[in-house]
This record gives sequence, structure tokens and C-alpha cells, in this order.
Amino acid sequence: MNRIVAVVVALASGGAQGQTILPDPVAGAEVEMGTQAGLEAWVEGFRPRALAAGVPAAAFDAALRGVAFDPKVVERDRSQNEFTKTIWDYLDTAVSEDRVALGLQAVAKHRALLERIEAEYGVEKEVVAAIWGLESAYGGYRGDLPVLGSLATLAYEGRRGAFFEAELIAALKIVAGGHVERFAGSWAGASGHTQFMPSSWERFAVDFDGDGKRNLWGEDPADALASTANYLRFWGWTKGQPWGVEVKLPEGFDYDQTTERVVKPVAEWQAMGVRTVSGADLPYQGPGSILLPGGHRGAAFLIFPNFQVIEKYNTADAYVVAVGSLSDRLKGRPAIRSGWPRELRALSLEERRELQDRLGQAGFDPGGVDGRMGPKTVAAVKAFQKARGLVPDGYPSLEVLALLR
Repeated sequence: MNRIVAVVVALASGGAQGQTILPDPVAGAEVEMGTQAGLEAWVEGFRPRALAAGVPAAAFDAALRGVAFDPKVVERDRSQNEFTKTIWDYLDTAVSEDRVALGLQAVAKHRALLERIEAEYGVEKEVVAAIWGLESAYGGYRGDLPVLGSLATLAYEGRRGAFFEAELIAALKIVAGGHVERFAGSWAGASGHTQFMPSSWERFAVDFDGDGKRNLWGEDPADALASTANYLRFWGWTKGQPWGVEVKLPEGFDYDQTTERVVKPVAEWQAMGVRTVSGADLPYQGPGSILLPGGHRGAAFLIFPNFQVIEKYNTADAYVVAVGSLSDRLKGRPAIRSGWPRELRALSLEERRELQDRLGQAGFDPGGVDGRMGPKTVAAVKAFQKARGLVPDGYPSLEVLALLR
């Protein structure tokens, strides 16, 4: 989803049943952390900060009167890093034949609108439609949780309280401006056809239909789709540049080169023997990197700066590949042709942490032990694989973990 940050809530211990006890700013009593009473006390303390940030007092009181603490939102927040899928399992759903078929119907139905947006913002209609398809199934499911309740719950109890508090202030301004009637979305506060966080609405939402509102939530998707194009344009989308091209790597290829950090002109990749998956010359002349999201036994992609633009929407490689692949399908291009090592499974959160810990102990700095397979961890895996005479593709597999044990 759009700019949703996967976080792990760390509750402090102490108090009754391991709960943190906080002072009640209204009554001077004590309230347990993680309760409705605790949320209500937090709202009272939050009110002056919201008003100082420009939220009208009447709007604040009306919007947060009776706001409910939602323990399920906290559970989702805690468990995000534990939820893992291989890229092939993710793509099976994200770019399914049903989603492609529905996307073709959506593009046909809204062609005039999408073409106007493309002309205005310079972002291909199929790319905008692909994000729409992944975020809300082309408007079919936009989320059903109360945005204000979710954000208040996470601001009150989440590890990233300051982040969600800022999002809640932005959400309250949306309500105060009369831009939304039914403010529902995901557990983390993203909402609308293309799942904008409230702060992104502040910066990038546009009134494309000219009704005086920047409405991302109604049945008409015009404002939402135009806002998404505006977002991509701001981050540097280049019309006509592919997000990436599926490629075939030659025998003896130096897998140390497979990282976003290694950027070469296409002519250099061509000279190294890299070709499209069909064996043709590389089609786009510009700077690019080789990405192996499923390791050296999976599909390889030559990715371009537009890949990093989509990353601004969601940083996961699987998401970016899904948006790119779905947009290609909506343009009538073929699906990803290469196979995947489907016999492998993704590492669990604990296994990823163990991998990082053992890499560090072995002298390969993973950049921390947080379970996130970022560039430093990938580089550490590559270095370990190379030292062991393995293909240094940087893929954090069970095989690598087993060798470290």
C-alpha cells in the first residue's frame, strides 16, 4: 500500500498485567496503556497540539468524540514484519489473470479520463491504472476501517507515535475541509482509490474534476487517479522510459553487478552480453541496474530510474515489479517469462534476524539486526556467498542461513 510503514510496536513492561501505567491528564488518575480509557486520555493531551497545528477546535471535537481504541490495528502493526511472501507468491496474486482482465476493463471504461490525466501529468495511463489495481482492485475495495480511529490508536500506542500523530493531524484537516464523507481505509490509515496517507493528500492531492474538493474516496476516481499521477510526476517520472525490462544474463556473468547500487549505461550492459529475455538487443538507452528479486534462479530485470519513482509509493521490490508487470500487461505486453525457484520459502522474521546476527558474527556487516533485508544486508549476503564460492546474488535464502549456523 501507499507509503505504509511496517513497524513493530514495543510496549514497555510494568504495571498490572505487564501494562504501562500513564497519568490521566483530565482526572489526575492513572490509566492502563492499551485501553479505551488510555486512548481517551491521550486524545485530551493531543488536543492542544492538534489545534496549534491548525485543526479547528470544533472539527477536532466532532471528529474524535467517541473515537474507539482498536486492538486489532495494534496487532496488525505488530505483525507486519512477520508477514512474508516470496516474490513469486506475491506476483501470483498481484498480477493474476483476473486482475489483468479487470484492469483492461477499467482502462477501457475510464479511457478518456486516464488519457486526460496522462496528457496533464505525463504518466502513462496503464501505470496509474496498475497502482489503482494493486491498491484497491480498481476501486472495488478501498478499506473499511475508520481512518481516524486507526490513526488515533497507532498514534497513542504505536512505536512510531510521532509519525502517526502527524498523519492524524493531516486527516483531521481533510475532515475539517469537507473533502470526505465516509473516511474509511486500511489499518494504517491509507485510504481512497489509490490508498493515500493523509500527509500525501496534503502534498499531492488535486481537484481534477473541478468540484472544489480533493476527493479520493467517492465513486468517481478522477481526483484519486490524477493525484497518483501528480505524485509520480513530483518524484521524477519520465514518460516513455520503462520501469524495467526482463533480461537474460550471459554465462559467466559477474553477479557482483546485480544491485541497484551498480548503475551503467545500457550500452555497457549490452556489451557484457545482457539481452532481453527473448534474446533481442536491449530496447532503451539510458542508465540502468540489474535486479534479481528472486535470486539468480529467478527472473532478472534491467531496471531504470522510473523503478525508483514507483519505490516512492511503496519501497518493496515485489510491489514495484508488480506495478511494472501489471502496467505492461495492460499495454498488451507479455507476462514475466522466466521461472522462479518455487521450492524455496521466504525466511521468517526471526530467521531474518538470525541471518543478520550470524552475518555480523562472521565479519559481514548487515547494517543491524532488524529483520529487514535492506541494501547493507544484501551486500553482506553477497560478500558471504562470494567467500564461500557461491553465486553472489544477495538472496537471503535458507541455504545461506544454514551455512552460517
